Amino acid sequence: MTETAKALTPEHIACPEDSAAIPAERATIFEERKDQIHRVGDGDFAMACNRDSLAGAVSQRACVFCGSRVVLYPIADALHLVHGPIGCAAYTWDIRGALSSGPELHRLSFSTDLQELDVVFGGEKKLAKALDELIPRYEPKAAFVYSTCIVGLIGDDLAAVCKAASARHGIPVIPVQSEGFKGNKREGYLAACKAMRTLVGTGETADISKLSVNIMGDFNLAGETWIIKDYLNRMGIEVVAGITGDGRVDDLKRAHGAALNLVQCSGSTQDLAKMMREDFGIPFLRVSWIGIEDVAESLYAVAEHFELTQPELAAGMVERTALLVRDELATLMPQLKEFRRDLEGKKAAVYVGGSFKAFSLVKAFRHLGMEVVIVGSQTGTEDDYRELAAICAPGTIVVDDANPLELSAFLKEKDVDIFVGGVKERPIAFKLGVGFCDHNHERKIALEGFVGMLNFAKEVHASVMSPIWQFVPRRESQNRPIEEA
Repeated sequence: MTETAKALTPEHIACPEDSAAIPAERATIFEERKDQIHRVGDGDFAMACNRDSLAGAVSQRACVFCGSRVVLYPIADALHLVHGPIGCAAYTWDIRGALSSGPELHRLSFSTDLQELDVVFGGEKKLAKALDELIPRYEPKAAFVYSTCIVGLIGDDLAAVCKAASARHGIPVIPVQSEGFKGNKREGYLAACKAMRTLVGTGETADISKLSVNIMGDFNLAGETWIIKDYLNRMGIEVVAGITGDGRVDDLKRAHGAALNLVQCSGSTQDLAKMMREDFGIPFLRVSWIGIEDVAESLYAVAEHFELTQPELAAGMVERTALLVRDELATLMPQLKEFRRDLEGKKAAVYVGGSFKAFSLVKAFRHLGMEVVIVGSQTGTEDDYRELAAICAPGTIVVDDANPLELSAFLKEKDVDIFVGGVKERPIAFKLGVGFCDHNHERKIALEGFVGMLNFAKEVHASVMSPIWQFVPRRESQNRPIEEA
């Protein structure tokens, strides 16, 4: 082990003679990771990001394959076949709490289960046989076939096998070039967008309204796409396709008939929105359906777009939108006021997959009187982090692609009351005795829209105000009565 690496181990943190000059929470940072962490107010802003995860750092970021799988997974009437070892399919089996209003074929995870002999002799015949068995049995509208690291190494011609299977069975069989070793999770998003682009433009669009949108980058976790669709319908707007929340193959085929694309998770579907703008001339708006301001601003932006581009058809849409927002806030705000009374002054940490959620959560916590002291994401860009730093208070830690060691140290340093993250962050919070709110793909409670803000406030309040935290080691000493001399 090199001297630099030795100086960054946990053992070093506990060794006073070696680390007296370095605070423990900063000694946990690998030398190669320092430029991916910024403390607001600590010098000029500069952050590196969107780089491949550092080997050995146990990054929270997932691989290329996982990135493509989580984007395409909610397409409910498609067959999803993982060409690779069984572990890849198991890791992404039913990975999102994405609900469907109809078929649920997406909840099944199929794999070619490549073994040692397949690595030596190739897996193309095994893949063709799997498709010939699965397609007649389940009768999907399309099939997505995911490439994994092993497939990239042994050189199976995924495209040729899929093309032949498509000809045999009469449905689109689409290769997803998502070999895990060729980049990071964002590369997987791009692979998913390229796969979906092969479907877009192949369906009929004659009956689609000129006041229509595609909801992109929302995955219908706990029915959230339905909440947003209801808002848009109340405004007088048709939703053509959920991409990919409550997704359908036929909807994707006719998605090019929509007048506007609404892109929430910019990392996951913005590439597809750009392709559709270039190929079909469809503009897109970046939106967020999380938090009061962002939901309202997104709805107003959509209404203003249509009043500008379709003045006759969209007359009065801004007024309808204002009425919708007022009605929702009249119900929401009095209830938030009750939660704020208990939560005022509490501290929160946020580490999520997409940076768009981080922006919205910082604003959402302010409505609860709470301060975000740690904020980061797996897939943010430098511009994203610069904007995040601008809306956060001095001393806030902004981090890209963190690892458990860093997150644990930061949580202890800032003494936070609640940690908002995903399935991989939950054990960190619980081991440290910190309240946790799941804001990632496994959740079962809708957190989007105005009703989602209320659900979020309820969950945060229940977690932060639980009496159990007074008994955890980090708070026990603070709550122990002072003995009389």
